[in-house]
Amino acid sequence: MKQSPEDKLMPLLAAGAGLAVANTYYSQPMLAELSIAFVTTPAVVAAIPMAALTGNTLGVIFLAPLGDKFERRALIVLTTAALALVLFGASMATTLWLLIAASFLIGLFSTAAQQIVPLAVHIAPISSRGQVLGLITGAILLGILLSRTISGGVTEWWGWRAMFLAAAGAMFAMAVLFAWRLPKVHPKASPSYVALLGSLWLLLAEHRTLRIAVLIQALIFAAFLAFWSNLAVLLASEPYQLGPSATGMMAVIGAAGVAAAPAAGRLADRRGPHAVIRAGAALVILAFVLLIALPGSLWALAVGVLLMDIGVQSSQVANHSRALALDATAHSRLNTVFIATMLLGGSIGAGLGGLAFSFFGWNGTCAVGAATASLALAFAAICGEPSGSCA
Repeated sequence: MKQSPEDKLMPLLAAGAGLAVANTYYSQPMLAELSIAFVTTPAVVAAIPMAALTGNTLGVIFLAPLGDKFERRALIVLTTAALALVLFGASMATTLWLLIAASFLIGLFSTAAQQIVPLAVHIAPISSRGQVLGLITGAILLGILLSRTISGGVTEWWGWRAMFLAAAGAMFAMAVLFAWRLPKVHPKASPSYVALLGSLWLLLAEHRTLRIAVLIQALIFAAFLAFWSNLAVLLASEPYQLGPSATGMMAVIGAAGVAAAPAAGRLADRRGPHAVIRAGAALVILAFVLLIALPGSLWALAVGVLLMDIGVQSSQVANHSRALALDATAHSRLNTVFIATMLLGGSIGAGLGGLAFSFFGWNGTCAVGAATASLALAFAAICGEPSGSCA
């Protein structure tokens, strides 16, 4: 079958989204080397990834909605070019505070990924929007999962500056490709910036489907980050006693679950999103049940990681496609509401998972994950169908 011009753009958009989001996480494996380079403690250099994640969250809220106000190609090119510039600045940083400031800006402009998502959905045929969203979402998760593995390797062999410099080159190349290949897409309206941000709450109030989709996905992502935020601590303790590279290998295993995203999108296009969402939540619950039932088993841990990533990917694609289908004039704002609430759910899950680990060990963390995923499944079953009773 001959590919349409829009289909030919999708690999470029997927690559750009995955590379953009990865920049937020490159600093995490290099903290030990940064503490040596800047002659400070690990607790102080922890401000670097914190600054990047803070910038990313603020970028999702304050920059990503701009796609509903400005021409999208120009916005993506400018944001990607700005990201390349601050990455280069990070590679040249001579003080810790300059690197922290650069990291904040890296996180802020890494939200180019969340500008790419609405563009991809906008130019895709309606019949294949779920599949397209699955491709882009899979690339974003791949970027998140593999960023730490890549950064750890590059930092170990060539140093932390080389990682930031390579990332700057990659994003500059993407900016050039975006300027060359992407079509111009003008918004159908141009509200003021204040009205644009205020409409985020109005969209939540107006659309029941959006409220349900963000609640379910926030709960599932809470389970996901409860697991990943505490995995390194688990692997470093008895009976595993493994180093950071083991966490990186688990991320590689989890990356295999990315292949489920386009398949989930195709299924959502053909059969509707509801069954996909319920199946995704059920797989996450199954992963935690397996982890509780077989403690100390690396095989069980690896299978659990794979099941969890497939479940999270499947539910995210289906919920995301439901949200973005609500209003063609508000794709960027709908995407902002969905991603921001998902990140909020993830941060709460990470905190609860860590608290449970402190008091009850790994089984406590798994119980938190199983509970939040079970709530997601319950909401999906009761509220997910159009005839559901939830408000």
